[in-house]
Amino acid sequence: MAVSRLPPAALSLKQFLQRQKVLCLYRDLQRTIRRVPHESDRIYLRDWARDEFRRNKSHTDQDAIRMMISQAHNHLEELRRSLALAGC
Repeated sequence: MAVSRLPPAALSLKQFLQRQKVLCLYRDLQRTIRRVPHESDRIYLRDWARDEFRRNKSHTDQDAIRMMISQAHNHLEELRRSLALAGC
């Protein structure tokens, strides 16, 4: 019987790829927030994004995670459109 060399808490390929999507999304959101002209708005949005990602990091249901990724993409696109309209 072959013994697995992976740690018991290793992610499956699907989980790993989904984690990479979430991290990429978080980085994109933080980069976009840096373009917000008013410092108070930047701080608010940065803290909001950080809190949302932290609050949802323990979710394991793949469908719920996909839904949250989709919602975060929508928020990111909305923020980018708002910044484009503001000329930032």
